[in-house]
Amino acid sequence: MEHKPDGSYYAVIFTSKRTGGDQGYGHMADRMEELAGKQPGFIGIESARDAAGVGITVSYWESLEAIGNWKNNEAHRVAQDKGKQVWYDNYTVRICKVEKEYSFGLE
Repeated sequence: MEHKPDGSYYAVIFTSKRTGGDQGYGHMADRMEELAGKQPGFIGIESARDAAGVGITVSYWESLEAIGNWKNNEAHRVAQDKGKQVWYDNYTVRICKVEKEYSFGLE
């Protein structure tokens, strides 16, 4: 994550199963990550996808309001619609409050 806020924060956990082929997904994913990074309340993002197309992306936010603003961002809404039509077989979104964090081996 880019910075660690004081106290608790929120995680949006997006798990998905991709359709075959890229179909512009890679470019849009990069664009959405860049755009999210400019949103008020954005903290950071982590993402992984396996060879079978199953992926998980976790974005971190300072508040539920910031998450709502991102969900309703016009460019993000276009990407959401394209995801439903072209890029995903299925997905699940979970919003969680992170109350404690600790790490090993990070500087």
